[in-house]
Amino acid sequence: MTTTLQSAPMTTKLSGFSLLNNPRLNKGTAFTEHERDIFSLHGLLPPHVGTLEDQVERRRKALSTRAAGFDQYAFMRDLQDSNETLFYALIASNIPEMLPIVYTPTVGEGCQRFSEIWRKPRGLFISYPNKHRIDQMLAHSRYDQIKCIVVSDGERILGLGDQGAGGMGIPIGKMALYTALGGVHPEHCLPVLLDVGTDNEDRLNDHLYVGWRNKRVRGQEYDDFIEAFVSAVKRRWPHVLLQWEDFARNNAARLLARYRDQLCTFNDDIQGTAAVATATLLAAVNVTGQPLAQQKIVVVGFGSAGIGIANLLLQKMQQDGLSKEEAYKRFYAIDRYGLIVEGGKDVSPDQLPFARKQSEVGGWQVSNKDNIGLLDVVRNAKPTVLIGVSGQPGTFTEEAVREMAKTTDRPIIFPLSNPTSRVEATPQQLLDWTSGRALIGTGTAFPPSTVNGKEVPIAQTNNSYIFPGLALGIISSRARHVSDAMIMAAATTLAKLSPTQKDKNASLLPALADSRTLSRTIAEAVGRQALADGLAGVADEKALQAELTANIWDPVYVPYERADDFAEQGG
Repeated sequence: MTTTLQSAPMTTKLSGFSLLNNPRLNKGTAFTEHERDIFSLHGLLPPHVGTLEDQVERRRKALSTRAAGFDQYAFMRDLQDSNETLFYALIASNIPEMLPIVYTPTVGEGCQRFSEIWRKPRGLFISYPNKHRIDQMLAHSRYDQIKCIVVSDGERILGLGDQGAGGMGIPIGKMALYTALGGVHPEHCLPVLLDVGTDNEDRLNDHLYVGWRNKRVRGQEYDDFIEAFVSAVKRRWPHVLLQWEDFARNNAARLLARYRDQLCTFNDDIQGTAAVATATLLAAVNVTGQPLAQQKIVVVGFGSAGIGIANLLLQKMQQDGLSKEEAYKRFYAIDRYGLIVEGGKDVSPDQLPFARKQSEVGGWQVSNKDNIGLLDVVRNAKPTVLIGVSGQPGTFTEEAVREMAKTTDRPIIFPLSNPTSRVEATPQQLLDWTSGRALIGTGTAFPPSTVNGKEVPIAQTNNSYIFPGLALGIISSRARHVSDAMIMAAATTLAKLSPTQKDKNASLLPALADSRTLSRTIAEAVGRQALADGLAGVADEKALQAELTANIWDPVYVPYERADDFAEQGG
């Protein structure tokens, strides 16, 4: 990274404290002598004129003095609210090190303790009592350049459940990765928290809680509120990308289904998780040599994420030649009441296509026929793939994993729940229980594991591989909608970038350090698919490439000049 200027000088009306307190424009000690002259900054800054590289080094040293985890997360949030360019430059200086600090797993605690560290406005809190003011909130000129929104209602934050207004940490974090990993300009990003209350008693009883102190609004009132928000978004930004994030299972899929043909929208928990899981599984089967269509797949936790993964894998199996009926038979879905079977307890309509017939399991030897657990499924079905999105720690038991390893030479096991406290099993456990033979992908970052004294890299099967490039491709193609084929294009492109294409012993996924390049490649594939689907607002491949280049922002300082209508604001 260098401080080479990426564009012509920009103009601003701000000066003095107002300029220094604007996180998008603040340069701190890197303001030049000329800029200090014309913007009344002398005396407000120490005399040293530094560089962005100096500042990155200074902030890195300061960050290293903070305790790992939440303290470092809070430090980075403060930095983002004071100097965005420096914030992103620091992330770009070491993406693998910084990603767990600014996003998973640490963002989970950041959401739980959001009210403790809230200091400055970022994004929009749209609370239920202010439903009649939504148009007014969106109307400000500061939002004129918005191209993408991440919205949550805070009800299903990672595996931690309802965090109410604290759930804003997720849209803020996702938008930060749009920029850090995808290059989307921060000026184009808007995090939104729809505050409809919370059923989390700890939040409601916390006198520091910053959200609306009320039980969650549900039913028709909730749906009307969501409709008011979406309608206001469509009026304000007819071509915006709207990403749904961390909505509860009973809302996530139905809201996506309701609105996906009304505007350009996707749900990362459903479609992003499915894409990265599919990509990682395709990389794993490249190692084993057994095609996807021959895999027997157990999915533990069959809510919106689990169903999304199964549906995308189902599509890929059909593309590879299986009929839909044959593809369904490759899946074993397990939820809170065990294996999902026809006539079983609380089987939802979206789960039903994956339900096993009673006749299929009637001859199984099981410990409880009314609740067929993971161990029973493994013993009877002999799966080759085990995927966990349950949010329940320890779900992948030693007995079940060892049983799986008896009949599968290279078990493919993805404990995808996050944060770390919710993981179904740790990579080291899985390798120990399979004599080092398991191919592993995790939803959160883990250090390399050890097998026979040798370090084994663990692929972080995290949505951050997918959604920044997906968003960049959607924005740059000016897509009107997000098709299933565009999601599949992101998944298959990431799979083709797997290091296992060249070395079967390599990590299943590319290095996170290459995220910016990966996102550009995924964006190109998504944009091409939008063109092929007839959904793009650009004319052709050449126009797509021009838009991609124009939409990618680098965290470097540009020179400032006074706007023609500059008004001296003083210090």
